[in-house]
Amino acid sequence: MLGFLKEPVVVTAKINVNLVALTVMGLISRLWGLCYPRAVVFDEVYYGQFVSLYMKRIFFVDDSGPPFGHMLLALGGYLGGFDGNFLWNRIGAEYSMNVPVWSLRLLPALAGALCVPLAYQILVELHFSHCAALGAALLILLENSLITQSRFMLLESILIFFILLAVLSYLKFYNLQKHSAFSGSWWFWLLLTGVACSCAVGVKYMGLFTYMLLLAIAGLHFWHMIGDQNLSNVSLLCHFLARGLALIIIPMGMYLSFFYVHLALLYRSGPHDQIMTSAFQASLEGGLARITQGQPLEVAYGSQITLRNVLGKPMQCWLHSHTNTYPIRYENGRGSSHQQQVTCYPFKDVNNWWIVKDPGMQQLVVSNPPRPVRHGHIVQLVHGITTRYLNTHDVAAPLSPHSQEVSCYIDYNISMPAQNLWRVEIVNRESDTDVWKTILSEVRFVHVNTSAVLKASGVIGASLPEWGYRQLEVVGEKLSKGYHQSMVWNVEEHRYGKSQEQKEREVELHSPTQMDISKNLSFMAKFTELQWKILTLKNEDTEHKYSSSALDWITMDTNIAYWLHPSSGAQIHLLGNVATWASANAAALVYLCLSLWYLLRRRRKIFDIPEDAWQLWVSAGGVCGGGWAVNYLPFFLMEKTLFLYHYLPALTFQILLIPVVLQHLGDHLCRSVLLKSMFSALIVAWFSWVYFVYCTFSPVSYGQPALSLPELKALRWKDTWNILIRKQ
Repeated sequence: MLGFLKEPVVVTAKINVNLVALTVMGLISRLWGLCYPRAVVFDEVYYGQFVSLYMKRIFFVDDSGPPFGHMLLALGGYLGGFDGNFLWNRIGAEYSMNVPVWSLRLLPALAGALCVPLAYQILVELHFSHCAALGAALLILLENSLITQSRFMLLESILIFFILLAVLSYLKFYNLQKHSAFSGSWWFWLLLTGVACSCAVGVKYMGLFTYMLLLAIAGLHFWHMIGDQNLSNVSLLCHFLARGLALIIIPMGMYLSFFYVHLALLYRSGPHDQIMTSAFQASLEGGLARITQGQPLEVAYGSQITLRNVLGKPMQCWLHSHTNTYPIRYENGRGSSHQQQVTCYPFKDVNNWWIVKDPGMQQLVVSNPPRPVRHGHIVQLVHGITTRYLNTHDVAAPLSPHSQEVSCYIDYNISMPAQNLWRVEIVNRESDTDVWKTILSEVRFVHVNTSAVLKASGVIGASLPEWGYRQLEVVGEKLSKGYHQSMVWNVEEHRYGKSQEQKEREVELHSPTQMDISKNLSFMAKFTELQWKILTLKNEDTEHKYSSSALDWITMDTNIAYWLHPSSGAQIHLLGNVATWASANAAALVYLCLSLWYLLRRRRKIFDIPEDAWQLWVSAGGVCGGGWAVNYLPFFLMEKTLFLYHYLPALTFQILLIPVVLQHLGDHLCRSVLLKSMFSALIVAWFSWVYFVYCTFSPVSYGQPALSLPELKALRWKDTWNILIRKQ
């Protein structure tokens, strides 16, 4: 029974020494001196703010992309015990002792280090030699720009890691297709492809480019499978469903999970709340929630309300009025009604309160039981402090002459009757009998007499002059088929009015609400709103000293100064390995020319290389060349401030193309022994050049050692490079 103990238990394992050595070298190159400099480096000043907000659980919105990358950076801070207390306001600022610099920079550095063995494995899975794969990995290892970008609290190295992991996983899955379909390893690599794609997209939307490329490649491979007569219809259906699950359903689910964790972590109110809807703000702890907690849910006749414009940008504002009137004549000579001004005011104020009145009754209090206002009901809006009625008429607005002026009506005993009836239209209603709800309902107010819609034109650029205290213009916009968010309002603060007397009512308007009704949003509602804000919120693009165009990247005519020591000549620049960049461009050009040549010759039924070599050439070009194209060409269509680091994902694929072209040239164009020997010698000389350039620029990649003035001047290989030289 215990006979198996008579023999020793032996475990055998195959260890790829190349892979282990490359991983170790990658870790050394990215982790060495990781805490240096102990100061804020370039975009660490940007991402560090979000890390601090995560540590303090304060909600924020970043229009640059999804939250997964930010959460990974915050994870580094959490593991290092960071409390979030640091003022991220200046590049070069020294980190205080409570900031775990090594921990914050660790995950990007690990991701950058692991890109080295990933490059090796991708070339192996593309069926190139281990020598070519080793060359690809070493080129990634010695690429100065990738080293610099991976050693700081930045996202590009993490993005590139997940992109390469997705490509490698798909290639491994595809290579298992013929002999091990639906095996455990087949499922593992297919599922990992989807997971890596979702992580890449979750870090930055640039990950979508590679994701789309892999979906296109997977679709092409499946199209070829359809023509395989050895596969039954049931088998094809299973293959299709498996790919749909792994490459579409799971990435979508993971993408949602990133936002779920993000919103679960950031439950406190903060400075970014104001661009969100009132319902979203009220779901956060503190801030608006402290004001709105306990408000009545249903708006009734007699309700006292504040109305917030839904658009919320460039700033949030509330429907407002005050005792001042429009000037009799404007600066351009046009006349006004001289009625009481109505504006949209970007601050909380008692003059933001309005009372919802039933046109058929005089009372301004809520009856018992309350009579709720529903979609389609006609109301009058009475300004709480001045008791004048919201009004519009056929008089041109002060700044928007094609729209109607909105005012609070003053009876001057002239032929200008009040026109103060408004129809409530609930935009997000589920039925035509929906009740107008606090925070949740988004409503339009349509003027009964003129069909104009109450619109905050000021939120899209129109501020009143000094006579209007620079507040935002409100107009009556003629009704059209569509609607803009500037025409939509929601009730933010709400109470049931109890005081009929004006003085008592003014006291009531200053007092807090009492009733307790919860208004928590569902996750999907919060996700939809946050996703829309990320996609549509655009910060004003300003010209940056180190911004560049996509054309500048190919020849590296630009650089970025990341950090400068306050006293010595030590500095860090985002600069690539000139030898590698030039070689990558040459490889891409050679690949394109050879491909066109082969295609023309094959059209004439002349086959210069074997069919398997041609398929290898095409598949490698699809992955490496296609990866470069999809990660580079879209930037020509983007209207945003661009920097050199945006090119790094495309560059990584282009570098992988270099050994592909070199092996092809050595195998199929160098036919004699002499040519092969000369070609090998050229490769050795070329690689020595790559290593020389790496060593030359490593002081500005790592920031040490500090260079003297002549040494810094010697590094300025191009006139367009901005090497920082202190005046003596």
